[in-house]
Amino acid sequence: MFMIARIIRSSNEIKSIAVRCISTNICLQNSKLAEVGKLQTPKTDNYNTGQLFLHKVFGYRGVILFPWTARVYDRDAANQKSDDENSITSPSSNDNTKEVQKRTQTFYQVLIDSRDIPFIRAQTEAVTFLGSNQENSRSLYAIPGLDYVSHSDVIPYQTFETTALSHELFDKFLARTDSDPPFAPLDTLKAWQKKNHTFLELSDVHIETTNNIRITVIPFYMGKKESPSSSVYWWRYCIRLENLGELSVQLRERHWRIFSLTGTLETVRGRGIVGQEPILNSRLPAFQYSSHVSLQAPSGHMWGSFRFEREDGLVFDCRIPPFSLESKTDTETTQNDENS
Repeated sequence: MFMIARIIRSSNEIKSIAVRCISTNICLQNSKLAEVGKLQTPKTDNYNTGQLFLHKVFGYRGVILFPWTARVYDRDAANQKSDDENSITSPSSNDNTKEVQKRTQTFYQVLIDSRDIPFIRAQTEAVTFLGSNQENSRSLYAIPGLDYVSHSDVIPYQTFETTALSHELFDKFLARTDSDPPFAPLDTLKAWQKKNHTFLELSDVHIETTNNIRITVIPFYMGKKESPSSSVYWWRYCIRLENLGELSVQLRERHWRIFSLTGTLETVRGRGIVGQEPILNSRLPAFQYSSHVSLQAPSGHMWGSFRFEREDGLVFDCRIPPFSLESKTDTETTQNDENS
């Protein structure tokens, strides 16, 4: 199933928004249309904590918790020569010298409305990290219904619903106000952000487009597990696939190369991603998922390709933009725990 946002118009004035849930397995007569609110004017500057929004691509309702300033490495602009001091060199399976221009962009930590979770093509338990428990060991934590959203994907709106947003953390993190935005952060949100800053922080975003398929990768450091004989470092990476073309495509295979600072190079091949072979078309142009990787070294690199089959039978590979796996220092993590 999937969900799309539909705008109801009267003349030239946008009056309200409705959300329609459609199943690919049932006829459109069984679809539902429900009014959720009124669109607001998008901002060029940052949105504040408590802003309600619709996701421009996935259509879900959400609320902004707090912003991150990300470094965006866009390989689509790599051929544009520049003397910009911020240019970098990224590793690649084909070209290790191509310059990639860095720009900054605001991304937001958000809560997803649990009523929309069954209908969106994105994993909704993607925020995970290895946190310290009372026994001073490392345990895997999964936080449901959180996402990272770029400023350009935010469509602000005012809700008409009695329940502004359904999520178990909503009332714990935010309180209603009479100002704009209509919700303000509670001390519990500020404490949670401070405690988990090291594991939640979004710093780098990597983008590359091949044959109208845009692939965005966001890596996150999760922490490390130590034993008497070794240390294992863990990362999560979130990948968004988006079809910018008119023809439908289906993802068939993945091919990864993982380089560790220890000097090892691992190759991984397999069918699909997370047990699926998603189809990207004009109605459902995007798919987002997360996965994890571990190294016995504090840093490394990953790159690779996805193989797609187009509706006209053409099979082609799309490059996954190379990205670094960098760990946080023990000092950063310790200070983070001590300040919580």
